[in-house]
Amino acid sequence: MPGENRRRRLRSLLGLAGVRLAPDTDAIDRAFVHESHAREAGVPSNERLEFLGDSILGAIAAAWLFERFPQEPEGELTLRKAGIVNDAQLAQTARRLGFSDLVLLGAGMRNAGGEQNASVLADAFEAFVGALYLRYGLERARRFVLREHVEKLAHEPGAPLDPKTRLQHHAQAHLGATPTYREESRGTPQQPEFFARVEVSGRTLGTGSGTSKKIAQLAAAQDALRRLETE
Repeated sequence: MPGENRRRRLRSLLGLAGVRLAPDTDAIDRAFVHESHAREAGVPSNERLEFLGDSILGAIAAAWLFERFPQEPEGELTLRKAGIVNDAQLAQTARRLGFSDLVLLGAGMRNAGGEQNASVLADAFEAFVGALYLRYGLERARRFVLREHVEKLAHEPGAPLDPKTRLQHHAQAHLGATPTYREESRGTPQQPEFFARVEVSGRTLGTGSGTSKKIAQLAAAQDALRRLETE
C-alpha cells in the first residue's frame, strides 16, 4: 500500500487524465514498480503494463497523426510517430510529470541513479498509460497521452525527430541504405553501460554510449548526423 503522500501524487497524475475521484490508487501504483524492486520485494513489476501501454500509446499517436496531417503519406506519418513514442521523448515527459520521484527501484538501481534513467522512465510512462487504460478506459488514457505528451511536442513541418529516425531518413534518401547498429555491454546489472556504433553500407558513421542499448544507439546516431553535416 502506498503512503498518503504517494497517493496524493498519484491522484494528481490521474487528475491530468480527467480522473477526479480516485480513492484506490494501488492499480496505478504498480505502473511505477521497476523489475529490480519487484525482485527484491517479491511483488509484480510494471513489465506487463508496459507491454500494454506501449501498444495503446502507439495507437493513440497514430490516430492523432492520421487526423492532424490528412495529406501526409504513410512514410512521413511513420517518421512522425517514431518521433513521438521514442524513449527520449517519453522520458522527458515523465521527468516533467515527476515520475522520477515515484518510480520504485531496487537498491542497486537506486544507488546508480536509475530514477533518471531514460529507459526506466520511458517504461514507467508506458506502464502508466497501460494502467490508465485498464482502470479507467481508453478515453482517459487518450486524454492524458494527448494533453501531457503528444500536444506538447513540436509537430510543424521540419520539426526535429529523434536522431535514429533522422539518420534513417537521411541514409535512405541520400545513401540508398538503412543504418545498422551494433552494441556491446560494458557495465554491470547495477550500473549498466552500453557502447554502440552505427554503420551504413559497412561504413561506421558514429559511435555512442549510454545506460541502455536504446540510449547508446541514439548517441551513435547523433554522432553520425554531426559527421554527415561536416562532409
